[in-house]
Amino acid sequence: MNDQEYMRFALTLAQNGLGWTSPNPIVGAVIVKDGRIIGQGYHKRYGSLHAERCALASCTESPAGAALYVTLEPCCHQGKQPPCTDAILEAGITRVVVGAGDPNPLVAGRGLAILRARGVQVETVVLKEECLALNRVFFHFIQTGRPYVVMKYAMTMDGKIATGTGASQWITGGAARRRVHEDRHRYTAIMAGIGTVLTDDPLLTCRMEGGKNPIRVICDSGLRTPLDSRIVRTAGDVPTILATACGSRERRAAYEAAGCRVWTLPGRDGRVDLPALMKRLGREGVDSVLLEGGGTLNWAALESGIVQRVQAYIAPSIFGGAAAKSPVGGLGVETPEQAVRLKNTTITRIGEDFLLESEVDTDVYGDH
Repeated sequence: MNDQEYMRFALTLAQNGLGWTSPNPIVGAVIVKDGRIIGQGYHKRYGSLHAERCALASCTESPAGAALYVTLEPCCHQGKQPPCTDAILEAGITRVVVGAGDPNPLVAGRGLAILRARGVQVETVVLKEECLALNRVFFHFIQTGRPYVVMKYAMTMDGKIATGTGASQWITGGAARRRVHEDRHRYTAIMAGIGTVLTDDPLLTCRMEGGKNPIRVICDSGLRTPLDSRIVRTAGDVPTILATACGSRERRAAYEAAGCRVWTLPGRDGRVDLPALMKRLGREGVDSVLLEGGGTLNWAALESGIVQRVQAYIAPSIFGGAAAKSPVGGLGVETPEQAVRLKNTTITRIGEDFLLESEVDTDVYGDH
C-alpha cells in the first residue's frame, strides 16, 4: 500500500464518527510499521480520545519508528484531551502524513511545526480534497462561529414537493428516505418552519437504528405551534427550540412548561431574523443545521445568505398542477442573472431516485 491508500483507509475509519463528535471534527488515523498496519483508530465521540491517541492505544507492537497517517493536522493544545503532538512524540513516531491542515486558531500549523522541530518527518496534503470534504462542517463552524446549513428537499421531476391538494407522502422511495435519516443523525440540528408544523405535524426525529436525534429548531415568528403537536408533546424527550419574534411571556410559558426552549429573536419583515438565529445557535455550540423547510422558509434562508449546501432528492415522477408547490417559494429573483448560483454538483443514484448536491457559490451569493 502507498501513502494514498493508507490515507484512504484513515478516511474510511473517520466516517465511523459521523454524528457523534460535534462540534469536534471527525478524524481517522492509521499507524504503519515496516509496511504493516499496527494500529488504527478514529475520534469516536466528543470528549473521547482523539484519533491519534486511539490508534496508538490499539497498536499491536511498539510504534517507535512507525509512520502515522491522519486525516487532520494533530492538535497541539489542551482541551478535553491532551495534545496529540505530545502522544506522537512520546510514542517515537518518526513520520507523520497529514491529509488537511486544521484552521482552528489554537492549531493552524502549530501542530506540524512542533513535530518538525522535534525531527519528525512531516508530509502534508495527501488526499487533501477528500480530507477537506470530510470536515466541511467543522471548517465552516470554526472559521465563522455559525452553523453549516444544508437545505434539503425532495421533489418530482417537474419540480413539485406536493400535489395540488397538498399531499406529499411519499415523493421518494425508501432508500432515499433512509439516507435522510442518516443525515438527521449526522447533523446537530434540524430546522423547519411553522408552515411545515401546521401542515404535516412532523416529529423531525432520526429513525435510523443506533442514530441520535437532532436538536429541533422551529421558526415560529408568532408562536403558533399547536400545544398538542407532536413537536411539543415530545419536547421533553427531544431537545426542541422555538425561535420566535413574539415577546408574550404568557404564550412562552405554556411551551416552556412542555419542555421547549423559546428564543425571542429580532424580527425581519414579520419573521424571525435568520442570521440572528444562526448566530445564537453558533453560541450554543450547534455546528450544523439540516433545513427541512417548505418553500417560504427555504427562500428566506437563501435570501438571507445562511445556506452553504443544497440537497435535492429527485423522484422519477410527475405531479403537474399549476397550484402544486415547488421547493423554493417567496418572491424569488427578478432576472436570471440574480439567481443563487450553485457549484461542485454531484449526482448520486439512490434506489430509483437521484440526489443532487451542490455548494452555494459564495462568490455571487447575495447578488440576487
